[in-house]
Amino acid sequence: MTQSGAEASAATGIPRVGSTAPDFVLSNQHGEPVNLSALRGSAVILVFFPFAFSGICTSEMRELQDNLPDFTAEGAVVLAVSVDSKFTLRAYGQAESLAFGLLSDFWPHGEVARLYGVFDKDRGMAARGTFIIDAGGIIRYTVVNPRGQARELGEYRAALHGLRAA
Repeated sequence: MTQSGAEASAATGIPRVGSTAPDFVLSNQHGEPVNLSALRGSAVILVFFPFAFSGICTSEMRELQDNLPDFTAEGAVVLAVSVDSKFTLRAYGQAESLAFGLLSDFWPHGEVARLYGVFDKDRGMAARGTFIIDAGGIIRYTVVNPRGQARELGEYRAALHGLRAA
């Protein structure tokens, strides 16, 4: 479901389209800090996913990897966030040959997922939330898929292309 109305955002805690993306610093799979605000000047595709090495997540990450040249050609940075440790994410990134940042929201557990309204506290994991953030740090697209439902990559492409066209 695409979030664009204030009512939906207020009810779920998901930042509204048109609002400034909540800033954060997380370690990537190599232990390097990644600060969202330091990426201003580039569009960011911020993808929250439940767990490394799980079926749907692995399919989605492979699809992102397969289409990474399309996103980088649009000037976008792809970042995927889960509550896994950086060590798990490093092993996962190597096993799947992922060439984009895998960010660990391990501790405090799910803090960034909470900022974005996608932390499932009953299951201790991030929901499948996607946020496309423009070069100025403004959220231009959001979608949160129901548990067990994979994302539609074509929607990312259209939203990202819309940023360039605007």
